[in-house]
Amino acid sequence: MLQPPSNAHWSKKKSADEASSVVPPLWAPPSDWPEWALPQPWRLQPASARCPPGLISIQLYTLRSIMNGDGVDQTLAALANYGYSKVELAGFYGRTAEQLRATLDSFGITPSSSHSGLSDSPAALETKLADAVTLGQTHINVPYLVSSNGDDWRRWADQMNEEAAAANAAGLKYGYHNHAHEFTTDLGNGETPWDIFTSRLDPRLVHLEVDLYWAVTGGVGVGAADPIQFAIDTIKQAPQKTLQYHVKDRDAAGDFADLGTGAIDFSRIFAAHRPKEFIVENDRPDVTPLQTAEVGFNYLRKLRF
Repeated sequence: MLQPPSNAHWSKKKSADEASSVVPPLWAPPSDWPEWALPQPWRLQPASARCPPGLISIQLYTLRSIMNGDGVDQTLAALANYGYSKVELAGFYGRTAEQLRATLDSFGITPSSSHSGLSDSPAALETKLADAVTLGQTHINVPYLVSSNGDDWRRWADQMNEEAAAANAAGLKYGYHNHAHEFTTDLGNGETPWDIFTSRLDPRLVHLEVDLYWAVTGGVGVGAADPIQFAIDTIKQAPQKTLQYHVKDRDAAGDFADLGTGAIDFSRIFAAHRPKEFIVENDRPDVTPLQTAEVGFNYLRKLRF
């Protein structure tokens, strides 16, 4: 039977500080020892971090088919029952900002974020930011832009910097939500929309809301040997901070999937970078939107990383 050496095998400690060290200074176990035989300092620690419930949200686009009429209140009541205290808005569902805030308050839900497109006028920007403040949001994100012209992406980046400055002045964080084409579109000479945005968006003003499904899909699209690592590198290499994730699973065929039923290794991604908010999403729920919501919340609460 393998026997780890006793403490007497180690060199004597020279100071109180050395005596308190968890790593013996002069000995290491052979590399072929199984973990059960290792002294405690060398044993792998099981993943123990998890998503706090207060950092879990859901993009209401997932539930768009039932977010109308009386279904708005019924859906929000169900989300609160599952444990959600935050949502990300995708519209006002036929209500004013004030009315929607009152509805959300009645269920103990905060709309911490929203998807809102670029404004077409200063007045529209003022209204967009005022509504976000009324709703009690902390974040506002541009959800989608697409073009094969690099000048469009440069112009959009400059506009986003301007809008972000106004948002920051109103107490809001301003971000961009990706899809896959930002990584796969060749604008000429190998330049991509992601290259332009990450080099041109002011990291002091603009954050990233990384959609993990689309980041992994982008990795697949560019032929990355490890699409999960591609997503991790995308997050780590960008000058902008990734404050939010869209946590959306991807099955082996590349389709959307409820969390935990697909192939994305979220534990690996979360261990590499932890955002401020984990936002559940499935563009096409597997069975029903509410089942997707419940499965997503429970999955994130149980996940260890």
